[in-house]
Amino acid sequence: MEERSDSEPTPGCSRPGPAPVRDGGGAHTWAPEDAWMGTHPKYLEMMELDIGDATQVYIAFLVYLDLMESKSWHEVNCVGIPELQLICLLGTEIEGEGLQTVVPTPISASLSHNRIREILKASRKLQGDPELPMSFTLAIVESDSTIVYYKLTDGFMLPDPQNISLRR
Repeated sequence: MEERSDSEPTPGCSRPGPAPVRDGGGAHTWAPEDAWMGTHPKYLEMMELDIGDATQVYIAFLVYLDLMESKSWHEVNCVGIPELQLICLLGTEIEGEGLQTVVPTPISASLSHNRIREILKASRKLQGDPELPMSFTLAIVESDSTIVYYKLTDGFMLPDPQNISLRR
């Protein structure tokens, strides 16, 4: 494997490494060992999964914080899918409901139809109920930490009217 420059993600998550330099509006470098995030138990748990690189862990941690602090999800856990090199988050949006899979991804990532299908299948396994329709929520993270969520399903699904009224 060729040597990487300091501005590129470090492969593997067994130890913290430099995150990428953010483009536009001045460069910003985030180093886990210099920030409070690097000592957070959930961040360390994600690092121990040894999947992806420090950037993927950082993005997954940002989504975790958003789900827990802003969106008040319940029991959010991180799960690694080694064969897909993904860190996924499993949690419940409303207490007592079923598990949902959230897949954090940078805005620069490109997803093919085949990759989405693989993630849908893995999500069904993680949720543990083969009767549920295949679905996952894609959490797209922008360089300024803005997160946009898209629910992807296997085919079209009509929204449940009860859920719509609860979220207003």
